Formats: sequence, C-alpha cells, structure tokens
Amino acid sequence: MTPLRKRMVEDMQLRNFTSETQRNYVHHIAQLARFYDTSPDHLDLEDLREYQLYLTTGRGLSPQSVNQFAAAATFLYTVTLELPWPEHALVRASVPHKLPMVLSPEEVARFFDHVPTLRYRTALMTAYGAGLRVSEVAALQVSDIDSKRMLLRIQGGKGKKDRYALLSPRLLEVLRLWYRAARPQDWLFPSWRTGRHINVNALQLACREAAQRAGLSKRITVHTLRHSFATHLLESGTDMRVIQVLLGHSDIDTTARYAHVSPQHMASIRSPLDALKSPPRRPGRPRKR
Repeated sequence: MTPLRKRMVEDMQLRNFTSETQRNYVHHIAQLARFYDTSPDHLDLEDLREYQLYLTTGRGLSPQSVNQFAAAATFLYTVTLELPWPEHALVRASVPHKLPMVLSPEEVARFFDHVPTLRYRTALMTAYGAGLRVSEVAALQVSDIDSKRMLLRIQGGKGKKDRYALLSPRLLEVLRLWYRAARPQDWLFPSWRTGRHINVNALQLACREAAQRAGLSKRITVHTLRHSFATHLLESGTDMRVIQVLLGHSDIDTTARYAHVSPQHMASIRSPLDALKSPPRRPGRPRKR
C-alpha cells in the first residue's frame, strides 16, 4: 500500500466511512492512477476532467459510477491532499429518474413457491416481509429477533444507522421453522464457512434463479422484494412516513417514489373535478349576450 493510499484510507476511517465506501473510493483512485500511469498527486484538475470524460464516453459507465468517481476524487484532493479546489470542481452527471421494479402480490407468492431450499426461502421472505436490504438480511443475528415486541433489530444499516423493522406473525412463524431446522447460533443465516453469515451474492443468485423458475420475465433482485414491500404497504393504506421509518430512509422524498409506482394508490385519489357540484356543460358555441 502506497503512503498516499494509506493516508486516504485513514482519513476515511476517521470519518467513519463504511467499508464498502472505502473500497469503492480506493478502487476509483487506483483506476485513475493506472490510466495515467502515475501517482494521483501528480495530476491536476484538467487531468481529472479528461478522465471523467473518458469514463462517460470511452467506457460508457453509468452516471452513478461517474459520480462515485467524482466523489472519490473530491475526497482525495480536498481532504487527503488538502488542495484548495473550487466548489463543484468536478461536474456531477445527471442521473435518470427510474421507477423501481415492483411485483404484484400474486407474483410474490409465485416467486416464493419456486425458491427450492428452506435457507434461501426464509432469507428472501425476510427481505420481503420486513422490507430489508440484502446486506441487512445477511447480517441478521438470532438475537435481533424480538418476538415479544414483534420487531427485528437492524444493526448498522445503510449509513451505519440502527433501526427496528416489522416482524409480522407469519414471518415469525417462518423464522421459527427455520430455527428448528437449522439451529443457528450467532448469525441467523450462517455461511458454510465457520463464523460468517450467508453470502450476499449467493442470495442474489438464488433470487434470480427462483424468478426464472417462476416464469417471471421481470429483472428481479432482492431489492425488488424491498420495493414490493413498500408499494404493497402503501396500497393497503399505510402512512408514507411510517413506511419511511420501516425502510430506514432519511429523506421522505426517497419513500415518496413508491406513490408513483402504485396505480392502485393513484386510482384511489379523488380528482377535485369530481367535487364540483354542477357538472360541466357540453362544449358548444358561447351564449349570445
């Protein structure tokens, strides 16, 4: 590890960045150094803009990936190297707004019918039943199940924030069945490797294979189950702010996108036109005065 990389990692650790963010930032800076075949501290702002253009037009990276590089470079040069960069020195790419993929309740039921093993079926039902991210499902511990208060404790979620998630009676029943069959000790879904939890990639693979067996043409990931959880709650009349808390969103705008996904929710809204006492007249010639 070079002294510059070591200092950058230490700066991120001091700011309590997640391990995933640290890996991503280091990866982007290593790619930058490899592209110019020199240490990043020998580059200037114009070099970085040229590289950013290469990522966009040459490699065709997504706007999210290009913006992640911009964040990593900004951190390196303004924090670790302490350079007096102007604000917004690197352009951030506009990210297209896409609605999340959502399954209908019937599709969810069919999906679970085609998950072959009890381990993966229980883990995926937990993702849907509590609206969890795949990393949160994998990191669940047996002690996180609070059956008295019907809650799941989520430790170190996105942004290293703890929260409580919903534990429904049916999910509790499924988890008890899994516990009696597997007798997990620490991790709720342990890996075959001693002392480790289930692999996130293995869980995603099980999700894709189950979707194929179920004949679902949609591109389904574990996060699709989380999106479906939120949308189905909204359709059943659950308040948006309650859903925000259950999902662990810091911004209500992030939760509000599910209102755009739910046709049932929009169909239940009454237009102000319907509240008019007198129906509009037929279109025709204006009356003579």
